[in-house]
Amino acid sequence: MRTAFLQTLYELAKADSRIVFATGDLGFSVVERFQEELPAQFVNAGVAEQNMTSLAAGMALMGKIVFTYSIANFPTLRCLEQVRNDVCYHDANVKIVAIGGGFAYGAMGASHHATEELGVMRMMPNMVVVAPADPVEARAATRALVAHAGPCYIRLGKAGEPDVHPGPIDFALGRAIRVRDGADLTLVATGGMLGPAVAAADRLAARGVGARVLSMHTLKPLDEEAVRAAARETGLVVTLEQHSVIGGLGGAVAEVLAEAAVARDGHAVRLHRIGVPSAFSAQVGSQQWLERRFGLDVDGVLAQLEPLLAAR
Repeated sequence: MRTAFLQTLYELAKADSRIVFATGDLGFSVVERFQEELPAQFVNAGVAEQNMTSLAAGMALMGKIVFTYSIANFPTLRCLEQVRNDVCYHDANVKIVAIGGGFAYGAMGASHHATEELGVMRMMPNMVVVAPADPVEARAATRALVAHAGPCYIRLGKAGEPDVHPGPIDFALGRAIRVRDGADLTLVATGGMLGPAVAAADRLAARGVGARVLSMHTLKPLDEEAVRAAARETGLVVTLEQHSVIGGLGGAVAEVLAEAAVARDGHAVRLHRIGVPSAFSAQVGSQQWLERRFGLDVDGVLAQLEPLLAAR
């Protein structure tokens, strides 16, 4: 996803001198082309994310479209006051890019585990929050963020993620993509959890269970109608995210369903959240190892779905 984002941004920046890329002294295995060919649109702010964010807000208020770039929590939680007061309060055209969402930097410990920032960014006024699922969505999201006037946050995987979508997609901020159809339950996934959701749906289909799969690439604004329709039409909604179950996708979907009071065939809709508990991981390891530990791989997802399906 990171490469897809940078390639797309480079092409857009060549055609629009307003686009500026600001890095917190990171990405120097992949950002050299942008730096060398568009030096007037490239800023290395150093390991100083607070300064980078305030600098970006000032440039945006002068007419630039500024992308700030750093690892996981650093362009968000480390400089949250600047994000809130400089970017969001002024509705500045700053796009915050976090590389390595979830457990992508798993071996580096809790300081690099990005498992709360989606919920925090959702709470920021004026902020659009996006977590693409694969390189296809990352390219489309980059174009959409450039076109959108105002603060945005985009969470990307680190590198090497496969394409989940086999072809072109109809991408729009705030509108979910229906990847699979089904009438027995709905899997609502964001970011890298779309792959396990699709794989789980395919394995359920082999057993005669129809699982609708929604790629909820935009957490704010959320596609509320897609959530309500899933509840009405399937009765069981399961959210999947590599993030705390508090405040992220699961929280957003729960808010919609609680206020909508949706029922199916006279029965209350069931919601289940698959994600990370509200606790720091006491262990470190690769992203794949941590995904297995927290039940976020395909087998873990299916194991959590079994009692829900049995109860129906």
